[in-house]
Amino acid sequence: MTATELTFATPDLLTRLAPLSADDLDRLDFGVIGFDDTTRVCRYNRFEAEAAGLAPERVLGQPLFTNVAPCLNNFMVAQRFEDAEDDGTALDDTIAYVLTLRMRPVKVALRLLAAPDVPVRYVLVQRKQ
Repeated sequence: MTATELTFATPDLLTRLAPLSADDLDRLDFGVIGFDDTTRVCRYNRFEAEAAGLAPERVLGQPLFTNVAPCLNNFMVAQRFEDAEDDGTALDDTIAYVLTLRMRPVKVALRLLAAPDVPVRYVLVQRKQ
């Protein structure tokens, strides 16, 4: 399956994102924010950069839940990643959400992806049409 065939709802998306290059991520039609175990953003695609108005050089290397998107630092998002890590379980949840930082409120769907054996966790953002 190529990057252009991947969708926000593709099953087993966590393992399919891992081998993609930055250029491949930029071909996706939804936002991709990947972060490491210290919550520092290490993957960030063009779709999300343009939609959020945040340039990659401003986001990459920054802590996701404090510097980049503090509106995600709550029980609905950040806490789910912490709980999955503490429990040693995989996370693949899709939730309705409203982004509010640096923009007017925007309704989105977030897909939260993590697994104990995968070093990069993801918040995927599907903007409502």
